Amino acid sequence: MAASLLRPRSVLFAPGNRADLIAKLPRSAPDAVVIDLEDAIPGTAEAKAAARPVARDAARDLIAAAPHLAVFLRVNAPHSPYFADDLAVLTPELAGVVVPKLESAADVQRVAKALEAHHLNLPLLAGLETGAGVWNALEILREETVTLAYFGAEDYTTDLGGRRTAGGLEVLYARSKVALAARLAGVAALDIVVTALNDEAAFRTDAEQGRALGYAGKLCIHPAQVALAHDIFGATPAEAARARALLDAAHAAAERGHGAFSFEGQMVDEPMLSAARAVLAALPEADHE
Repeated sequence: MAASLLRPRSVLFAPGNRADLIAKLPRSAPDAVVIDLEDAIPGTAEAKAAARPVARDAARDLIAAAPHLAVFLRVNAPHSPYFADDLAVLTPELAGVVVPKLESAADVQRVAKALEAHHLNLPLLAGLETGAGVWNALEILREETVTLAYFGAEDYTTDLGGRRTAGGLEVLYARSKVALAARLAGVAALDIVVTALNDEAAFRTDAEQGRALGYAGKLCIHPAQVALAHDIFGATPAEAARARALLDAAHAAAERGHGAFSFEGQMVDEPMLSAARAVLAALPEADHE
């Protein structure tokens, strides 16, 4: 069930060395969660080694306590010295593995082979957060093991030697390219982190930009951001009702043998119908009826 969740509106992170925070992840009702062994853990061999068993045990406990929740684990980048040891804590019960800083299709294939060697068949949530990763986004996301993607603005800007700004113009090209590549590859893309934890207006503005670019959901680093992500990336009751009405009208027109018809004074075309289907496909299962 959780593994089939392909368009999460919210993905909430917790440090892999904090079992107490991991256990609390379901409280804000995110669509998916990530137990993080990468950025949330200090970059030393000792810190990484200490976090791995904590993350493994906490993931198992969380999956048992919240079987409806999609639980991912983020390993360190494939080119890092920590990647190989991280794979040992992955378990088949996970919804997938988050792999940061992928830079080519060859990287994805290398990860897939490494997982196979551990007898794991986990889908990948691909992190595109370097210049090479963004440049090669389409070839990366077309790899069959990739089912989700995210764009990491902070690492991308650092890789280019740039500076993050409030307006975000420095990442607009890359942010747009990742969304476009995800659309062409047929996977959902997750939008960038907002680091201003206590600034609801900043989160809403940034998330609205992400939705306008075509992102399906938002990476969240604080529980309070989850409800905001659902509000922005989820359909309102009025939007869902309109989508259902439009598709019902299309069905009725087809039964009458009419290929073209008007709805609310507007001529309907296939992109409008596709958009309506996407609205309903993104709804939680309980809201589909």
